[in-house]
Amino acid sequence: MDHPTTGARRGAATLALGALGVVFGDIGTSPLYALQTVFSIDHNTVAATPDDVYGVISLVFWSITLVVSVKYVVFILRADNDGEGGVMALAALARTAVRPHGRRFGLVMLLGVLGASLFYGDSVITPAISVMSAIEGLSVGAPSLAHLVVPIGAVIITALFATQRFGTAVVGRLFGPVMALWFVVLAVLGLGQVVRDPAIITGLSPHHAVAFVVQHPFVAFVAMGAVVLSITGAEALYADMGHFGRGPIRRAWFVVVFPALTLNYLGQGALILEDPAAAESPFFRLAPEALRLPLVVLATIATVIASQAVISGAYSVSRQAERLGYLPRLTVLHTSKQERGQIYVPAVNWSLFVGVVLLLVTFQSSERLATAYGLAVTGTFLITTTLFLIYAQSAWGWSRGRLLALGVPLALLELTYFGANVTKLFHGGWLPVLIALLVATVMLTWQRGRTLVTQRRSEMEGPLEPFVDWLHEDPVTKVPGTAVFLHPDKHSTPLALRENAMFNHVIHETVLVVSTSAENVPFVADEERVVLDHLGDPYDAITHLTLRFGFQEDQDVPRALGVARDLGIIDVDPDTAYYFLSRITLQRGPGAEMGAWRKRLFLGLAHNAASPTQYFRLPEDRTVAMGAAVVL
Repeated sequence: MDHPTTGARRGAATLALGALGVVFGDIGTSPLYALQTVFSIDHNTVAATPDDVYGVISLVFWSITLVVSVKYVVFILRADNDGEGGVMALAALARTAVRPHGRRFGLVMLLGVLGASLFYGDSVITPAISVMSAIEGLSVGAPSLAHLVVPIGAVIITALFATQRFGTAVVGRLFGPVMALWFVVLAVLGLGQVVRDPAIITGLSPHHAVAFVVQHPFVAFVAMGAVVLSITGAEALYADMGHFGRGPIRRAWFVVVFPALTLNYLGQGALILEDPAAAESPFFRLAPEALRLPLVVLATIATVIASQAVISGAYSVSRQAERLGYLPRLTVLHTSKQERGQIYVPAVNWSLFVGVVLLLVTFQSSERLATAYGLAVTGTFLITTTLFLIYAQSAWGWSRGRLLALGVPLALLELTYFGANVTKLFHGGWLPVLIALLVATVMLTWQRGRTLVTQRRSEMEGPLEPFVDWLHEDPVTKVPGTAVFLHPDKHSTPLALRENAMFNHVIHETVLVVSTSAENVPFVADEERVVLDHLGDPYDAITHLTLRFGFQEDQDVPRALGVARDLGIIDVDPDTAYYFLSRITLQRGPGAEMGAWRKRLFLGLAHNAASPTQYFRLPEDRTVAMGAAVVL
């Protein structure tokens, strides 16, 4: 029998292996295009000279060290929202730490929205650039096949998105071993070239980066816009923390990923010094000619895995944004009975698919796509750093000196990345900015419209407690059974309840007014799931329940009511109860609280929102919808 410590070690190793497949796919495939972009003809500034090559290698190494190892692995991973990470989770976490209704209260969620919006831009570009950079290896080994790169890329992307509905449970088991093989190949390819030119190891010294910046400030500034490609995917370390935990992620990074990336970039640098023409495709030229085609196949598989991680991340970010009130109800399908985090969101999936295919057809090369990549990544870095510093001060009580010690170096570095990529705004960099602006507009419009509709609805429904008093004064006919009325809060009367009592003159023997609450944590324990309010009279048949859900959970109302029954909070059977929905029909009015175009956008979003019956997991044969019109 294994010793418990042995079992724990095996479990930790399994998690670390899984982290290789999901967490590090994006940053692990960066060697395919990072140095190639730095030395590309389009830049025409960075030369294959010893000073420039050593300077670039030093910049790449210290960028990875400071941003990934120090910022994300050492510090950012400590800011977990009940075990979950990501920019929206960090914003929700920071919001709980700052003073309510203060300036920073609204700022943190605005930053969260902007960060999530930039992540969508990243989610569109990553599959396109990753798959294209891998397939372009064909043109190195077989130049006559170069014209097939875009069609093959389109086929792979189509297959990737078409199979999302089946989930990643089966293929996910292959992710870790495949990516482990990928990192071994990265290390071996780089090590072979380093052995031939050991002097390249001195490129790790920071003095080369400093000398490069001092001697060629403009060249270094332009190079920084491409050097940042070596740390794309760093935000996945944080976003996927909930799947594996910070320990396995840290071990996988320091033991496998960081050394493999360092060796590969050193090898590419040595190869460029040996043969400047190799700068056109330094990664694939590291391999012997006979092995380049198998390397293309392995690289393509690795980039598909990297793309899968970003797509899954987009699903999670979308659900977090929806739970926090910044997107309408989404149809979310679970693809695994064991892992609740494995979900499929059709609307997000096909929106990303259209965007990725358009990028493939428009840009047609990873080098051109790289010009559009940096702004989304660097913008997300800056937002994450800002949110973390706000949280560290508010929740952990960090002193100003400690905040400056971490914040100033990161701000200088990340602002340089961002500034270098702003120069590419009119050469493709506009794309992630446009995507982010569109997504942010949708989120902020939905949040504003939702607030206005709630106000209008409350005015029309009237307060709940006077309505309960009216029922005592003018009793209506009671019919057997339990009626569950889903309603946003306990202060106003559900329209369906009011209609049933005032026009049909009947009410059920037991009435539950149920509100769902999306909390600022990913998951809520069942013991804390239900909050009971007797509305002033514990013997009355009308009771209000608040069902609390985390932003990573399904709002399954019947299951939550079953929890309330098992805990002895209520004495009803959710499997025999009838569920009533107050269906609101929205109409555009003359009010000036929102612009006409934003009203049209909000109404379009509301029209395409997921069905509340499916969203709350209600039984269709026992669900009744009663509606009214609300003018926006």
